[in-house]
Amino acid sequence: MKALDWLKEVHIRKEDFIHDLQGLLQIKSVLDEENATKDAPFGKGVKEALTYMLELGKKDGFAEKNVKNVAGHVTFGSGDESIGILCHVDVVPEGDGWTSDPYSAEIRDGKIYARGALDDKGPTMAAYYAMKIIKELDLPITKEVRMIIGTDEESDWRCVTTYFEEEKMPTMGFAPDADFPIIYAEKGISDFDIVQSLDKKEQGKSGKVEMVAFSSGRRYNMVPDFAEARLHVGVDQTEVIQRFQEYLSKEKAKGRYIVDAGNLVLEMEGVSAHGLEPKNGVNAGLKLASFLAELDLDETAAAYFQFVKSYFEDDSRGHKLGIAYNDDITGDLTLNVGILHYDQQNGGKLGLTCRYPVTNKIEETKAVLDELLAEKGFSIDHFTNSKPHHVDKNSELIKTLSKVYLEQTGEEAKLISIGGGTYARSLENGVAFGPLFPGREDIAHKKDEYMYIEDLLKAIAIYAQAIYELAK
Repeated sequence: MKALDWLKEVHIRKEDFIHDLQGLLQIKSVLDEENATKDAPFGKGVKEALTYMLELGKKDGFAEKNVKNVAGHVTFGSGDESIGILCHVDVVPEGDGWTSDPYSAEIRDGKIYARGALDDKGPTMAAYYAMKIIKELDLPITKEVRMIIGTDEESDWRCVTTYFEEEKMPTMGFAPDADFPIIYAEKGISDFDIVQSLDKKEQGKSGKVEMVAFSSGRRYNMVPDFAEARLHVGVDQTEVIQRFQEYLSKEKAKGRYIVDAGNLVLEMEGVSAHGLEPKNGVNAGLKLASFLAELDLDETAAAYFQFVKSYFEDDSRGHKLGIAYNDDITGDLTLNVGILHYDQQNGGKLGLTCRYPVTNKIEETKAVLDELLAEKGFSIDHFTNSKPHHVDKNSELIKTLSKVYLEQTGEEAKLISIGGGTYARSLENGVAFGPLFPGREDIAHKKDEYMYIEDLLKAIAIYAQAIYELAK
């Protein structure tokens, strides 16, 4: 049999691919539980994106299934074994500062710009077209090929939990939701809140500055790019403003102040980034909290902001908390403070994501934190844990994907590890496989998120050959 020119088959379908991808990217599929319904548990936009993929699959002759409106799949082929491709169509909030509408899917200079272009709608559509090529060419396969479509990957993975309560686990597979060549190890992910214990505060001390409210960030896994504090200052308002302006100048930070209904409102800008590597962004919440910690605040607010400054300023590795850890497989433990909130009634709260190495025992890490926090008048709440994921380097899956990557790119498929969590960890035998090629900028969760059209087409060819090799 003559070797198939996979990339040629991709280019035959290029215009259809771009059309279908733009349609998916133009759906604002951000989690919206406030407006959820029984038919749309995670919001109208998320359900619309799921329906879009299922209807596309039906139109193209795949078998499709909606699983309780939170997940679904499109499949073809049959056999005792199955190949799973785990994707998701939900996206993080778009944030501010985009050059073009984040849901316009505008194409400029060979790139398609949209929230989800890289994470994960672009690669989802690429993997779908890979399946479509195999099906349209009627290539012989002996296993079921199943694309699993999630809708809550950016939050709590409830879609995956629900899906596998209803459906069988694929024999092996991959998630097109990270980097090429092959990600064989993923850090553990623990999300939790650190909550101020109001009953431990000393009574009677009030400062010159009353902290009315403070907020920054919306997601554990995003570096917040904006923070706002509302203060009641009184006669010292001019002094606080002057100090704030000096702080902005010293830190080379962007911010502003306004006076609103007698309150002084301070705003700070940062740089958003994925929470797996906080150093890639600038945390606006921590920047503003650091300034606020130096003011003469009331007792409860002072305790909160001084705690934030003391233990999180310029430290995303947990050194100050006494929980730093590193291993040779997955590197450093990282901490991202994705949510910061303070109000007079409830006190302060921090929402964190901790990405911990494969060999790190999270129970021991939590015990160290519990002890420290108790001393400082804080405690952990809503602790969740997704264990690390690690696949044998000599597995059939990795050997096959390595062969395909080498043949399609001419480059060796080096195995890498990440701090992010992909759907690959939902499979007992799964890895993350693309779509970001070596040397490309990782702009997932950032403004002006994009993918090169050329890279998406190349990814389709890689995915098509990989699926065929695994399923034949």
